[in-house]
Amino acid sequence: MEILFLGTGTSHGVPVIGCDCRTCRSEDPKDRRLRASVLVSVGGLRILIDPCIDLRQQCLIHGIDRVDAILFTHHHVDHVFGLDDTRPFNFRQRTKMPCFASPDTCRQLRHTYSYIFEYPDLPGGIPMIDLNPVEGPFNVGDTVIEPVPILHGGLPIYAYRIGDFIYATDCSGIPESSWKHFENAGVLVLDCLRFRPHPTHFHLDQAVEVALRIRARQTYFTHISHDLLHTEVSALLPESIHLAYDGLNVTC
Repeated sequence: MEILFLGTGTSHGVPVIGCDCRTCRSEDPKDRRLRASVLVSVGGLRILIDPCIDLRQQCLIHGIDRVDAILFTHHHVDHVFGLDDTRPFNFRQRTKMPCFASPDTCRQLRHTYSYIFEYPDLPGGIPMIDLNPVEGPFNVGDTVIEPVPILHGGLPIYAYRIGDFIYATDCSGIPESSWKHFENAGVLVLDCLRFRPHPTHFHLDQAVEVALRIRARQTYFTHISHDLLHTEVSALLPESIHLAYDGLNVTC
């Protein structure tokens, strides 16, 4: 399994519009962060987690010409507003795009993208989407995917587990019943927004504490704001914990 980090930034992206902080002025490419998203290649398939608002740019940067399925963690704008840019995959692959999300996220997507779901057979102008509500393990091809409930503030959302890989962005808490699903992780991707506490995201100390409890072989922090300068924060982290960056490719 290969995991390509298409974006590792928070909803503002980095650099932030109008900001002249050290991170936003940094010339280190690891401090330039598009909105959070990953592409998982497994079993001959490419699975996109969250078609973020920067999806078109990410696909052009990385030469992505095929996506076989999409998983949604939740319905917030920075994680779903690239959905319209999946149309080229419909044209190239000549099929509807299988998409998977919680029942609540499906309801929100049908509302936000009413132009898609009210006219599902109109060719050309809208994405062709096959939206599937899921509440337990499901398959994409021969690959089993497990949605894991986590909390984004007061909003229940999904992390996803694919084999030994777990993707848990936008996380501020893990329900007691979900901890068992994080056991024996090989690669964990975990939310880590900034130094200071935040009501809907892990801050750095929380993220490190959770990562040390889960004890994945390797942990990568994502959904990072301009509060965290890559080189400086990386030097503070335990050996098995890293700041992810756009374009990072990890094998699990």
